Amino acid sequence: MILESQRLYLREINFYDLDDLLLIWGDPDTLQYFPFVLDRDEMLAWIDRNQKRYDKYGYGLWGVIRKEDGKFIGDCGLIVQEIEGIEELEVAYHFNKEYWGKGYARESAKACIDYALNRLDRSRVISLVRPENLPSRKVAEANGMVVEREVIWRELRHLVYVLEKSENNYSEAVDLARELRSKVKKSSSVIELRDLGRKH
Repeated sequence: MILESQRLYLREINFYDLDDLLLIWGDPDTLQYFPFVLDRDEMLAWIDRNQKRYDKYGYGLWGVIRKEDGKFIGDCGLIVQEIEGIEELEVAYHFNKEYWGKGYARESAKACIDYALNRLDRSRVISLVRPENLPSRKVAEANGMVVEREVIWRELRHLVYVLEKSENNYSEAVDLARELRSKVKKSSSVIELRDLGRKH
């Protein structure tokens, strides 16, 4: 296991994950914003490339496993990408459509962002998202990322979403403030109920 969140854990991908990965990378609906889907041989080559990333960098795309039942539901992780001649660290995520809409992409991506900025001590991370890919844009924005610019990458338009380390700290502060506000509201409600009880 590499990373863990409330409902998920992330581990290295291996060749036993082939069939689960093909449900994602071989599905036209899931990859509607990608220029192509992968067949079995291409998926094997993809796994091999990803394992070489583990050897070279110590990270890559990891398998996302749901804790409650051990299901392989997607991949998420960190990839070094060259954008307009500059190397950037991208947080990328791809999920089986059966598990869309449950917050798993946001949860796993946030864990990867925290890993990159805090454990790897990177100053920033990016996500490359097609402008029309609204679900992926929502994931990036929910994790505090903002659009820096638009680029042509691999012959397609992409938005470069960015999160700087200082912005990440601010995001954590916002989450903490929301949590405290929620606790204050609950405490106030309890006090009001107690007061009502005294009056009656």
